[in-house]
Amino acid sequence: MDLLRHLRLFVTVADELHFSRAAERLGMAQPPLSQAIRRLEKELGTELFDRSQRGVRLSAAGAALLEETHELLAREERLRTLARRAADGSLGTLRAGVPPDTTAAVLSALLSACAEHAPGLSVDLQEVATEEQLRLLSCGGLDVGLVHHPVDATELHLGPEASLDLGIVLPRTSPLARLPEVKLGELSGHDLVLFPRAHSPGWYDRILDVCRAEGFVPGRLRHASNPEFLLALVTAGHGVAFDQGPVARKESRVAWRPLADRPLALRISGAWPASRGAHPAARRFAELAHRVLARDHTAHTRRDGINYQGDELPRPWSVVYG
Repeated sequence: MDLLRHLRLFVTVADELHFSRAAERLGMAQPPLSQAIRRLEKELGTELFDRSQRGVRLSAAGAALLEETHELLAREERLRTLARRAADGSLGTLRAGVPPDTTAAVLSALLSACAEHAPGLSVDLQEVATEEQLRLLSCGGLDVGLVHHPVDATELHLGPEASLDLGIVLPRTSPLARLPEVKLGELSGHDLVLFPRAHSPGWYDRILDVCRAEGFVPGRLRHASNPEFLLALVTAGHGVAFDQGPVARKESRVAWRPLADRPLALRISGAWPASRGAHPAARRFAELAHRVLARDHTAHTRRDGINYQGDELPRPWSVVYG
C-alpha cells in the first residue's frame, strides 16, 4: 500500500467533505476514491469519516489524524526538495583544492560567488599544489581542484581555462626595472626563483623550456613555496621571479615589469574526477573559478580602458601614522 498517496487522498476528501467533489478535484472517479479511503481506514484500524445521509464529516480519529497528515506530507515535500538540491550540488560540502599562490582577492571573490550561487553549499578550500591535487582527486580526497597546466587529464574533466600573463619581479635597484617591459633574453645570467618542481612538474618544465628558447638560461635555480620567501630572495638580490603582479606590489623594494611579447602565460582550470560519482557542484565551481580568474586578470591589466604597465598599476592608499 502506498501510504503517502492514500494520505493525500484523505486530505482532499477532508478538505471537501464530499466524495464526488473530492474525486472531481483529484481527476478520478468516485468509486476508486471511496475504495482507497476504505483501504486506508483498514490499514490504520479506524474509520476516518462518519458517513450518513446528511453528508460526510471527519470522525474523531480523522480529525486527530488530519493535522499530523498535513505535517507528514509537508515533511515529505521538504525531503524531496532537499534531495533535489543535494543532487544538483546546492547542499553539502565541496572539498576544493586551490594552488598555494592564489591571491586573497581571488579566494574572497570565489567564495562569494559560491555563496551567491549555492547558499546551502559549504566550500572547504584547501591549499594544495597541482601535483598533490591530482593525487587527491584520483583517490577521493578532493571533489574539485584548480590546477596549473599542462596536466595529465586522462581521468579528469577539465573546466574552462583561464590564461594569465606573467611578468618579471626584479629588485627595484636593477637596471632592468627602468624598462617599460623586459625581454626574457635580457635576464640571462640572473638566478631564477621558482616554486618547487614537485608542486607542478608540467608547468615548471614549461617555464624552463620557454626561458631557454628565449635565451634566458638561469645562473642558478632557487625554490620558494611561500610568496613572502620569494620576495625576500628577490629583494636580497638572489634572483628574479615570475608573477602576475599582485605579489610584487606587496613589497616596495621590488619592481614588476611585463614580459615583452607575453611568452609566459599561466594556464589554470578547474578539474574534477570523470567518474559517475563526481560531486554535482564540481563543474559549477570550475565555471565560477574561471569567471573570477578572468575578471581578476582583467582588473590587474586594464582599468578605465587604459593599459597599465609595471609600477603604473594603481596601488592602495598609503596610511601614515603620526
